[in-house]
Amino acid sequence: MAETKITAELAGRVFLINVGIGDKVTSGQDVAIVEAMKMEIPVAAPVSGIVRSIAVAVEDMIEEGQLLVTLDT
Repeated sequence: MAETKITAELAGRVFLINVGIGDKVTSGQDVAIVEAMKMEIPVAAPVSGIVRSIAVAVEDMIEEGQLLVTLDT
């Protein structure tokens, strides 16, 4: 199985995590919401797969490019 790493497109704060380890996700499904510049920005899965790991928690401050979720694809 291959893996796909989903990273933050910008710095901010993790507002919500929409998935759990072992969840099946489809391409385009929101896996997390990042709050940046007083806006809530969804982070979508680029491909379908199964959530292998979640590298952040709600309220974590994150940097651009930081790993959020890893999928088995």
